[in-house]
Amino acid sequence: MKIRIAIGLGGAALDADQFGSIVSTMAELHFDSLWISEVLTGPGPDPLIALATAAQLNPKLKLGTTMLLPGRHEARLAKSLATLDVMSRGRLLITFVPGLGFGPERDAVGVPVSDRPAAIERAIPRLRSWWAGAEVDGITVLPRPVQDPLEIWLAGLAPKSLERCGRIADGWLGASCGPAEARSAKAAIDEAADAAGRVVDPEHFGMSIGYGNQPLDDRQIAALAARLGKRTVDPRSLVPVGHARLRETLQEFIDAGMSKFVLRPIALDRSWNDELSALAEAVGDLQT
Repeated sequence: MKIRIAIGLGGAALDADQFGSIVSTMAELHFDSLWISEVLTGPGPDPLIALATAAQLNPKLKLGTTMLLPGRHEARLAKSLATLDVMSRGRLLITFVPGLGFGPERDAVGVPVSDRPAAIERAIPRLRSWWAGAEVDGITVLPRPVQDPLEIWLAGLAPKSLERCGRIADGWLGASCGPAEARSAKAAIDEAADAAGRVVDPEHFGMSIGYGNQPLDDRQIAALAARLGKRTVDPRSLVPVGHARLRETLQEFIDAGMSKFVLRPIALDRSWNDELSALAEAVGDLQT
């Protein structure tokens, strides 16, 4: 199983010089990919613009995004993502997410939470058809992606989300859960895929892991608790503290069948470049 470790910038607000330095350092340290999360009301950059910039800054680093799907114009999205894949020579990685269901982000997405699953169900087959060169509703979208197919991963822990992933997606990027939950999620996805007469590649299961170098403060705990909703999970149990514990957590997820990881520093107590160097030393050898 190929273990790959990526870096997620989370909601970090960065200027052009900082961003360029991070891209360069990540490539030098042999991290697999750079991931930009899309949160409309957060300070982080737009993922498509930031990843297009990263593609020009480095010719090899893969480019990942956890991107909102509900609320987007489907043909425009198909064209934007295909163009980015072409301009980056086939380096784009996509995980679609429904978006947060609380706070100002809930309204910024522009689609009621209850309507978002249907929007995902509608969009994915249309995107696949356009990227394959087919006409949908009289519309053909060009250019076509370099990757054939351009894979679509999904997220989410709810039973319906896992069933959808197994039925129509190419992979799963989990978050905010422990290794036991991840193992159960993988089993549910595999079961749904089998029922749909398809197979999700066993190497297409991963985790986005937020970690800290210091214990979480009250504000960080509250923010994580809000994301968990009604789940009765202590947020602190989901955030490894320190690189040694992070390494142990990665190994536990590997044992549970996960092989792709996006590591997100929740709060930095040093520069990004120093953190990346320390992280590479602590967990870089896990990549195979």
